[in-house]
Amino acid sequence: MSLIQQRFYFDTSVFGGRFDIEFEKETTLLFEKVSLGQIKCVYSNLTESELTNAPERVKDFFLNIQDELKEKVLVTPQGLQLAQAYVNEKVVGETSLDDCIHIATATLNKVDMLVSWNFKHIVNIYRIRGYNSINLRSGHGILEIHSPKEIVNNDNEE
Repeated sequence: MSLIQQRFYFDTSVFGGRFDIEFEKETTLLFEKVSLGQIKCVYSNLTESELTNAPERVKDFFLNIQDELKEKVLVTPQGLQLAQAYVNEKVVGETSLDDCIHIATATLNKVDMLVSWNFKHIVNIYRIRGYNSINLRSGHGILEIHSPKEIVNNDNEE
């Protein structure tokens, strides 16, 4: 059986999670899946922009991921419009617009999943329902949203 590579959109928190005591273990396991070619690391120009403010070791970690293991997607006017719809419908507040841009960009690029350590604005069942309600009404698919912990811990069931 050949393994079909999945495309997971990683928001900026996932790269920083590699150096956070609380998130390091699961983040490392997730990036092992990337290095094995099981997961394509999808990111956006917004991620790159946010990483410019990250500590050097986080930037270096991101830059050292082999190019063939990553896929860059762009934030588009349609993505900005969808992100603004999440805010307008009060899924989250205006201060979370960048989080919404990640979600909209992942949605429009039809990734298999968005991965984040942001439990307040992204990996939150009530927010996920709100994002997906708007996605469906806007003619888009449902976006799976999970933390790295949920992804790597499922492997232990074999």
